[in-house]
Amino acid sequence: MNTTALKPAILLLTAGLLAACSSGPRAPDWQLEAKGSMDRSVAAYMEGNSRVEMAELERARGQLTRSGRADLLATAELLHCATRVASLVLDEPCSAFEKLRPDATEAQRAYADYLKGQVQPQAVALLPEAQRSAAAGNAGALAGITDPLSKLVAAGVLLQTGKADPAVISQAIGTASAQGWRRPLLAWLGVELRRAEQGGNTAEADRLRRRIALTQNAPAPVTP
Repeated sequence: MNTTALKPAILLLTAGLLAACSSGPRAPDWQLEAKGSMDRSVAAYMEGNSRVEMAELERARGQLTRSGRADLLATAELLHCATRVASLVLDEPCSAFEKLRPDATEAQRAYADYLKGQVQPQAVALLPEAQRSAAAGNAGALAGITDPLSKLVAAGVLLQTGKADPAVISQAIGTASAQGWRRPLLAWLGVELRRAEQGGNTAEADRLRRRIALTQNAPAPVTP
């Protein structure tokens, strides 16, 4: 699994958690193991391997609960839910985080609301900097985001709030494709396919179906 591309987004959400990512003393083993498990969990989900994703998430949860700190566990749950938004699984509640909400930080609560497309204007400043423009409904926000996962999360929020223009969809497809992330790629290709079908663009719809079949590693559909 390629976790390199995930690290900026993970570190953004876990700021203050892992001393190993700074110049300070070596972090305790439980922190290193929690981060490693979250890296692998996120990568597995994006690649379409739910079994590995959940196994690694449970390992991360086990390590984080050793601290007795709800805010640290909340970080992992938010990252877990962010992968869903990036992959357009928008009807799945972030239930594990909601159980922790009373003891989460204000910034974490704002991020959870953002993932649902419901962040309040006064809370936008609490979000990671890369997400603030998208939270404000700016479809051009993706151009300023370099981290792939952050870009897909922003695109997912824009889509669920009705602010995703064709350029957002195209950038999301390109980002998922470049990372080899099968799950979000299929989701965003599906969005583009529906647009082509609704617009009566038969040739483009057929092309997208072939690409979806290729991404699924299935035989391409035969057009009558």
